[in-house]
Amino acid sequence: MSKHKISFNVDVRERVGTGGAREARRLGFVPGVLYGGDLAPVAINLKKAEVIKAIETGQFLNTTATLIHKGEKQLVIPQGIQMHPVSDQPWHVDLRRVEPDQIIKVEVPVHFKGQEASPGLKKGGTLNVVRHSVELNVPAAKIPEYLEADISALEVGDNVKISDIKLPSNATPAITDRDFTIATIAGRGGKAEEEPAAVASADAVPAAKAKAPAAGAAAAPAKGAAPAKGAAPAKPAGKK
Repeated sequence: MSKHKISFNVDVRERVGTGGAREARRLGFVPGVLYGGDLAPVAINLKKAEVIKAIETGQFLNTTATLIHKGEKQLVIPQGIQMHPVSDQPWHVDLRRVEPDQIIKVEVPVHFKGQEASPGLKKGGTLNVVRHSVELNVPAAKIPEYLEADISALEVGDNVKISDIKLPSNATPAITDRDFTIATIAGRGGKAEEEPAAVASADAVPAAKAKAPAAGAAAAPAKGAAPAKGAAPAKPAGKK
């Protein structure tokens, strides 16, 4: 699960401020700032085509990149990118210096495998993804491209937790106080087991109501039985 190799050929931007950034964009560059470590921040220009290519990997903000300046290389991790609100083109980039063994915090996407084999999905269950990505503390040089969750043996009601996922060497979840859930296999509407009982109960209600006397009505006495005490005697038919 190696990361996409992203690199930027950069130049130091001598002119800083709004005027320098505007000039950089006019010349086909994306202005940026490099900071972090023991060195002072440096204004830089990145080639626009290289920035766009990095964005298109879909992992620009959760992977490291290599800056190349006059043959010297520096490992960095992008910290933010601004896009133009109208043209949606890259407008400014912030990069932070890191060392290969430095522990950094990054979001890593989760990929799921085994959907075609999952008995729970075969029975009509659905994959309910709780976390599409997981935040890890990991060495800068060992950031995985993605984490893999195997759901091939899961039944309805089963789940995948972070402890079920193999993490790269020296990587730990940023959340450490619980074994949190990544995804579950849910039944249809979450009530698949309750539906038959609910239908049977609904069918039984009309029959029960048909046998019950109307509210406030006295039950008819059996043939030949005396009327209930206090009840008015029945009047003969045809007489008023």
